[in-house]
Amino acid sequence: MTYHLTTIQLSVIAVLAVWELIWKGIALWKAAKNNDTVWYVAIIVINTVGLLPIIYLLTHKHEQATEKV
Repeated sequence: MTYHLTTIQLSVIAVLAVWELIWKGIALWKAAKNNDTVWYVAIIVINTVGLLPIIYLLTHKHEQATEKV
């Protein structure tokens, strides 16, 4: 069986992949800085087209990692 994707379909897939990569990267960076291991693993494992990373960023936007002196 052969599948053929149109240019529009490929464009949508590419845009969604870049969208996911940007949000996932930002959320993983923040989760690692805040030592949120559960969130870190969930963001890596669950692909939600950026929704889970956005939820994390919105719910943890005022948290900051404690600085080590």
